[in-house]
Amino acid sequence: MTQPPIGGAAGSPGGPAHQEPPAGATPVPGALPPPAPGYPPYPQPAAPKKRRGLLIASIVLGAAILLCGGGGTAAFLTLRQSEDGQGAKEPTVAVDGFLAAVYQDRDARKAATFVCSASRDDDKIAAKVDEVRKYAGQYQNPRFRWTTPKVDNQTGDRATVSTKVTMTTADEKVADQELRFTVVRKTGWWVCEVG
Repeated sequence: MTQPPIGGAAGSPGGPAHQEPPAGATPVPGALPPPAPGYPPYPQPAAPKKRRGLLIASIVLGAAILLCGGGGTAAFLTLRQSEDGQGAKEPTVAVDGFLAAVYQDRDARKAATFVCSASRDDDKIAAKVDEVRKYAGQYQNPRFRWTTPKVDNQTGDRATVSTKVTMTTADEKVADQELRFTVVRKTGWWVCEVG
């Protein structure tokens, strides 16, 4: 076995295979030793991608959407629950106004002015008024009347009111229907449920 000659540049023929660090030097942690002779140098590690800024921006945007969307939804629900108008002075007055709007005027918008915001569904109210209109259209000159609404039970801001609606026709046909209403007080009395 022949020993390489002393001298010459590192990595050159006849030179040492690699250069040793000077005596007393501390090795750099994670540093790679130089490549063996005849091999290309080690590739440099890729620089870390700048994803931290994108991640932070995404988190901030997500939080903003969540807060704005949640706040907007809460505001919508709060405003929807607020009554727009005065409401009736008594539970029986709210029921009487609702019945007049549905059975005599057949006016869904007017009926909605007596309904509490939690139950106010314009499509359902209009469907009920149309149902009464179609029912009445099947008979000769129908007239609707009802007994004076009576409070059956009242506890604080909630009352149960009952009445009997009667339809009579020109050819002396008669139909009765017992109705019970749940009425609540907020800015006045409002019909919330009909059963």
